Formats: sequence, C-alpha cells, structure tokens
Amino acid sequence: MGCEPIRRASDPALVEDAARAIRLDALSDRHFRTLTAFIESEVGIRLPPSKRTMVEGRLRRRVKALGLHDLDDYARFVFDRGGLASESVQLIDCMTTNKTDFFREPEHFHMLAQKIMPQLLAQRRSRTDRLNVWSAASSIGAEAYTIAMVLADLAKVESFHFRILGTDICSAALEQAKRAIYPEEMLAPTPPAMRERYVMRSRDPARREARIVPELRRLTRFERLNLMDSSYPADDDMDVIFCRNVLIYFSAATQHAVVANLCRHLRPGGYLLLGHSESMAGAKQPGLRQIASTVYRREGGRA
Repeated sequence: MGCEPIRRASDPALVEDAARAIRLDALSDRHFRTLTAFIESEVGIRLPPSKRTMVEGRLRRRVKALGLHDLDDYARFVFDRGGLASESVQLIDCMTTNKTDFFREPEHFHMLAQKIMPQLLAQRRSRTDRLNVWSAASSIGAEAYTIAMVLADLAKVESFHFRILGTDICSAALEQAKRAIYPEEMLAPTPPAMRERYVMRSRDPARREARIVPELRRLTRFERLNLMDSSYPADDDMDVIFCRNVLIYFSAATQHAVVANLCRHLRPGGYLLLGHSESMAGAKQPGLRQIASTVYRREGGRA
C-alpha cells in the first residue's frame, strides 16, 4: 500500500492549496453589491470594488464566529434569511476603520489651546459656564482624551469647567474608549509632562499598557451615534466639534449633510475642526467662516 508524503507548512504545494481555498471563499458579485450598498446607506462608507479583498478578509471573522460555511453563506444569512436584525451592529463594526492616534494632526491641538479657547473664554457670559466639546467619530477615544489633556492643562490656569462627548458608530471601539486602556507605544506622541500627569502605567511592566487617569475619564463620556442619521441625540450647545478623517469615506452630498447636522449642535461663535483632506466639506457650508485651512467658526459670536 502506498502512502502520501508528509508535506511541511512551507511546502509550495501546501501554500498554494491554502491560497486556493481562500480564493474560493469569496463573495459573489451580487452579495458584494448588496453588502456594500447596505453599508453606504447605513453609515455612509463607500466600499468600491478595490476594497473587496479587505471586505472579505474582515468578514471571515464573522463567518467563523457564527459557524457558517463561507462568505456567501454569511451573506445569505444576513440578507436572505433574516439575520440582519441580529448581525447589523457586528457587520458595521467589521466595516469601519478605527485608525486613530493621540495628538494626531497636532496643529489642531495647538490652535485649540492658543486661539480657540482664549476666544471662547472671552465670550463666556459667566465664569461658571461649562464648555462643551464633541469628538465625533471618536473611534477608541484617543482624540477625546487628547482634547481632555489639553483642556485640563488650560483649566489649571484659566479656571473653567468642561465636558467632552465622544461618539462613534463602532460599538467595539466605544467599549475600548470607555476602558481607556492603551498600549504604551500608542501614547508616545503625548508630551512627556502630560503623560506624567494624565496617564497611569500598568503595575505589571510586562503588559506595556497604560490607562487615562480617572480625573479625565469622569469628564469624558462615550455614546454610539450614526452620522448618517437625520438628527443627532446630542446637546445643541457645543462650543467645539472635532469631526476629522471620517468625511473622506462619504460622498460629497453626504459630507454636506453631515456638516450641516453638526452645525445645528454648534453654538454661535463655536468652532468646527475637520481633517486635513476634508476642508471642502466645511467651505461649502452656509454660516461657517473659515479661519484656518480646516478650522471653521459658526457666525454669530463675537470676533
């Protein structure tokens, strides 16, 4: 009796077999179109054919988690067998990109401290007025906590109160934001003095993790919010709104609608900060005056 030769994991034939299996596990054209149309209609994110490999790679985790056969079986479960109601949150989480960093695009935070906050503090009706800041598309919280560090440093000198709202469509990202635990290397862009004041290192050096201090966690809350909704369940007295590096995933019409909705929650004289590739979304919005390349002020406050 003959026997099959034992093949090592590095055997080119074995590698080719695995690659062929992955290629066979692919979405049909119909299911890809259905899925990407759903994602764009629900959360505004456009997924062109060039993103197909990425989409399939991310969905394989859900195929495994649900014990389904392959990607088309997953699509049939979601869109043909009534699984969308139970799976929509997980599907959206898979398709959202949560790229974020502490002190990302740092010039915005310099402007917040040196120009925006002095203007807002000067136009307060009372020293007891609270300043409200919204980090839209906050992902895992790095932007919101960066804002909190900047404002907490200023508040030690200027004596004001503030609260920060962070929102995102991705439930998993929001849970991490609420925990406020990050790899130490992710906090590297934070100025050393701020790391000393606002970041707690793990007691176990081997874990190489750090957590934002309770003082800032108490001043920052996180909620799930879909920027594609026609209205937002957020306060309408925001002094500053950060909405950076998310509009690039939307069509021009959706960008305009989102910025218009955000502005409804911005106080007269308040500020909107967009990402560096998104300046046109603010430039076309009535009632906003551009004061820097991606920074806008809502008309109506004192200059």
